[in-house]
Amino acid sequence: MQQEAYKWDSTLYDDKHSFVYRYGADLVDMLGPKKGEKVLDLGCGSGALTEALRSRSGSVVGVDSSSEMIKKARSTYPLCTFLKGDVRDFSGSHPFDCIFSNATLHWVIEAEKAVKCMFENLRYGGRVALEFGGKNNVDTVIKALRRILFSKGYKEQSALQLWYFPSISTYTSLLERNGFEVTLAEWYDRPTELADGETGILDWLSMFAKPFFKGIAAEEASVIKKEVQGSVSGALFKNGKWYADYKRIRVLARKIENNNLK
Repeated sequence: MQQEAYKWDSTLYDDKHSFVYRYGADLVDMLGPKKGEKVLDLGCGSGALTEALRSRSGSVVGVDSSSEMIKKARSTYPLCTFLKGDVRDFSGSHPFDCIFSNATLHWVIEAEKAVKCMFENLRYGGRVALEFGGKNNVDTVIKALRRILFSKGYKEQSALQLWYFPSISTYTSLLERNGFEVTLAEWYDRPTELADGETGILDWLSMFAKPFFKGIAAEEASVIKKEVQGSVSGALFKNGKWYADYKRIRVLARKIENNNLK
């Protein structure tokens, strides 16, 4: 993530939101790291995909802004190197051959800073594989959350801009004007099954939407979360299971040598 806006719960992340890295496994295949290549994993979380990258390349650095995630990653995957850092302002000791990022860049409101940081950390001809939330990601959940917060008088919380969910054209243009050649870009609908059939949306809100509840008493926050879950049940509860209405962007690109940066 871009910064520690709140303290991540690495246990809740792994126990009930492991889909984050499970869905990212085939992005590793798309990047295709080769033995001997130096790989940077931006927003590595608890390290599962960092280890998958290491098994392919032998050399990987995982970076995350969360102390909790880095601590968990180091204890679980001791053969990987993990550093606490900001994806907008990170500098490795050498240029990397590949950069990988799964489910991180939608947390970076200052998107161009992250793109410039990737460019600076990548060798010429090096490549990136990125996946993150795209336009209209979790729209059903977030619209319900904003509406209910506003109705209860929490106007400041309801207007919070926590994520960056761009369109394909917005993000590919951002990459191209900063020295990348885009080789693949796709936006796709990915309804994502949540772990608990009773509390799926509640758990999602507790994991990913904590800043919306800043300044709200715990008991009141619990009531709001239950109202949100109830209000989206018609759209997101199917056959006894909760789903988050994820929309994702995937991009493959490479750093080109002859570029006209603006």
